[in-house]
Amino acid sequence: MIKHVVLFKLQQMSSAEDLNAKCIEIKNSLEDLMGKVPTLKSIKVSVNCNPNEQFHICLESTHDDMEGLQAYATHPLHVNISKELIRPILDARSCVDFEF
Repeated sequence: MIKHVVLFKLQQMSSAEDLNAKCIEIKNSLEDLMGKVPTLKSIKVSVNCNPNEQFHICLESTHDDMEGLQAYATHPLHVNISKELIRPILDARSCVDFEF
């Protein structure tokens, strides 16, 4: 099994409320992929509640293997969320993939 962990730092927004609303929108959109992307075995997206940290969102997903992770990464629904919702406001991204 592969665990895919991604941290997202979003660009500065006009208010903390706007930032939180965008984080929740991203969280809901990504978690909605469960059951729609066949190689996605589980997904959990968390919004950071600590304002002193630089990353705003943590995504954790599991896949049977690296091929399954690649299929998830290139699935049209995932690509659309990335292109339309995340990338336009993304400041930084960090990722770790590991076997467990």
